[in-house]
Amino acid sequence: MEKQIITVSIYTENFVGLLNRVTTIFTKRHVNIESITASKSEIENVHRYTIVVKETPSLIEKIVKQIDKQIDVIGAFYHLEDQIVYQEIALYKMNIKNVYESKFKEIISTNHARIVEIEKKFVVVEKTGTKSDTDSLYNELKPFGLMQFVRSGRVAITKERMNISEILNIKKL
Repeated sequence: MEKQIITVSIYTENFVGLLNRVTTIFTKRHVNIESITASKSEIENVHRYTIVVKETPSLIEKIVKQIDKQIDVIGAFYHLEDQIVYQEIALYKMNIKNVYESKFKEIISTNHARIVEIEKKFVVVEKTGTKSDTDSLYNELKPFGLMQFVRSGRVAITKERMNISEILNIKKL
C-alpha cells in the first residue's frame, strides 16, 4: 500500500507529558510527524492534537488504536485528505526595501495574502491555505528579501458529520 498524507485527531484531557507519550508511539514505529497542532476542542476541558503524517493507512490505523488505549486519551481518529477540510497559516517577514515594487504587490494580491504588520525595516505577510499554497507564496516571495518564514501545523475538521461529543460519551461507558 502506498504512503499518503493522513490527519490524526486525538482528543485528550490536558495532562503534562501526554503529548510526549503520543509522539513516542509514532517514533517507535519510525513514522515522521509532518506537523502537529494542539488546541482546545468543541468540548469543555477536552483538548485536541491534530497530527499530520505521510504513511500507509494500515500502519496509521494500528498507531491510532495504540494511542486510543492511552489512559488520558479520550478518543483517536484518522482521516484521509478527501475526508477533511483543512488550512494552515504562514507568516513571511520581508525586507521593507523591496515591498514597494509592483510585482510584490501583484504577488500578494494574486495569492490572496495580506500584510499584517509594517515596520521601518520589515513587513509581515500572512497567507492562509494548504501547504502547497503557502509553499508557492514562499517561492514567489524569496527573491524579494525573505527574512523569516514560519508555518503553523494543520487545523482540520471532517467533511462528514462527526458528533464527537456523542462518540466520546459512548467510549467513556
